Amino acid sequence: MSLLHSRILGEGQPLVILHGFLGMGDNWKTLANKFAADGFQVHLVDQRNHGRSFHASGFSYELMATDLLAYMDHHGLDKANLIGHSMGGKTVMEFAVNHPQRVLKLIVADIAPKSYPQHHQAILKGLGLLWDAQLDSRSQADELLATEVPDAGVRQFLLKNLYWKEKGLLGLRMNLPVLAENIEEVGKPLAADAHYTGPTLFLKGARSDYILPMDEILIKRHFPEAQVAEVSAAGHWLHAENPREFYQKVLNFL
Repeated sequence: MSLLHSRILGEGQPLVILHGFLGMGDNWKTLANKFAADGFQVHLVDQRNHGRSFHASGFSYELMATDLLAYMDHHGLDKANLIGHSMGGKTVMEFAVNHPQRVLKLIVADIAPKSYPQHHQAILKGLGLLWDAQLDSRSQADELLATEVPDAGVRQFLLKNLYWKEKGLLGLRMNLPVLAENIEEVGKPLAADAHYTGPTLFLKGARSDYILPMDEILIKRHFPEAQVAEVSAAGHWLHAENPREFYQKVLNFL
């Protein structure tokens, strides 16, 4: 079985971090350095079809949870603290309900165990333009992406996927064709009968609508020991928009 790519920082109790859709582990590098300084061995993992991890035709939360299990087995992690943001949050939820004995504490960032409608159409269309283009500069990629994605902050996040395929030619690290083909998988809910009774923290952005007040009933149904807390002055990318408060809330929970 193919193994997920990761960057490992620090020594101590294992803390595995899973990024969101179209992201990569390196998005969390600044926070990871802080956790490492506080005595954790931080694993910044790229999920399948993202970052430097392997490309595969299969894409689902069941498969991504199995990837995480294989990763922990390979690195000798009997148990670990898990943080997952957005898509990564769905992955760690799936992992926890299927392998509760392998989880120390579970942190889910700005995602609920419910179904979400597909809402990445413009982003995927913009990335498709980059995929088909002959890109020789990041400014050219930004200009092209802006035709579909006007938000500069979102473009900056997406353009972190660029890398030099060869001299003078940029490419995208993610497996865009498979991600676009399987986009409906990203919004799928946790199974109705799924439960995890270990210590769990859900963090939601104060300006995000990914976790609504009514969702807390569903969260408690699946995760009866869950705490739900808010990160102020932050939207969906709460760990990047208010890293200090996000970090402190996570550290207090751990």
